[in-house]
Amino acid sequence: MITITTTEGLAAFCDRAKSAPYVTVDTEFLRERTYYAKLCLIQLALPGDAPEDAVLVDPLSPDLSQEPLYDLFRDEKVVKVFHAARQDLEIFFVEAEVFPKPLFDTQVAAMVAGFGDQVGYETLVRKIAQSSLDKTSRFTDWSRRPLTDAQKTYALADVTHLRVIYEYLETELEKTGRREWVEEELSVLTDPDTYITHPEEAWKRLKTRTNSGRFLAIARELARFREGYAQARNIPRSRVYKDDALLELASTKPRTPQDLARSRLLLREARKGEIAEGILAAIEAGLSADPSTFPQLDRSREKLQVNPALADLLRVLLKAKSEDAGVAQKLIATSSDLDEIAAGVRDVQALRGWRKTVFGRDALRLCDGEIALTSKDRSIRLIEL
Repeated sequence: MITITTTEGLAAFCDRAKSAPYVTVDTEFLRERTYYAKLCLIQLALPGDAPEDAVLVDPLSPDLSQEPLYDLFRDEKVVKVFHAARQDLEIFFVEAEVFPKPLFDTQVAAMVAGFGDQVGYETLVRKIAQSSLDKTSRFTDWSRRPLTDAQKTYALADVTHLRVIYEYLETELEKTGRREWVEEELSVLTDPDTYITHPEEAWKRLKTRTNSGRFLAIARELARFREGYAQARNIPRSRVYKDDALLELASTKPRTPQDLARSRLLLREARKGEIAEGILAAIEAGLSADPSTFPQLDRSREKLQVNPALADLLRVLLKAKSEDAGVAQKLIATSSDLDEIAAGVRDVQALRGWRKTVFGRDALRLCDGEIALTSKDRSIRLIEL
């Protein structure tokens, strides 16, 4: 097993990769104690079964720069293959503002090819590569050196089996003409907004049903401070204060350090120093905010007049269309999508792009009374009205 620890070694492998049709990629990282993921290992594999065709790259080596890999990511002649790429892409975007292009995600492709919702890598290895994975090193500290042989074997398996899976799925997409479906899904993964968290928008993650504008204004400022503090110091936001403590503070509105000390849920470290000062400043900002700037919860779904009978019919239609197309139901439409369509909403993802072809067009016809559903020979059929 080859481990690359120098820039020169990585550049040599990447130069070879530029002559290949694709390269499979995976990473190992830690995130429990940091805001941003700490990259600990990169796995790369080229077509072939020689030992030099699959390598480990040690990003923790002081003698290694990842720029040759980023240069390969920018080379659009070589397909970069990942499985469930979102977290991997976030790492590379945060570190170098680069996205691998062109990109192929085997999890997305497998959903389009009928392998179910968010199918796991282990399942694809078993069903397509006809092999199994040793999971003993799944939960391990990838930052510790030296890596054991078991760790290296486990890590390499994440890219060697991926070659077989990619080649199979690529062939399936070519046969079914669904390559554009996958590319449409992957556009979200290569959008920088997918990975950028703006502190002023952080409050939208909070789960609260309180409608008070003042409460929400304070919660917004507390979430803004927490997000910025966590980003600047690269610590998890929960290490600053947790959501339940944030909501408690927005409700009790402490104005002094003595008030803050009476919080039931606030971590001890947050009751003094910079965090305490930030909390009190955020509360003051929320209390003094102009009512015209108060945030508002999105209650639009609660106001929907959903026709429950029509929503049920749409669910039957979705199941039938999913089975006909061999595509995971959740990839075509979510339960929320169906409720919105049944309530008359038309700006829904299920009614755009390839989804409209597979499901959306007939969903609208069902809503408009142009077709009906019937059952025959244990299958659902459409009847023109």
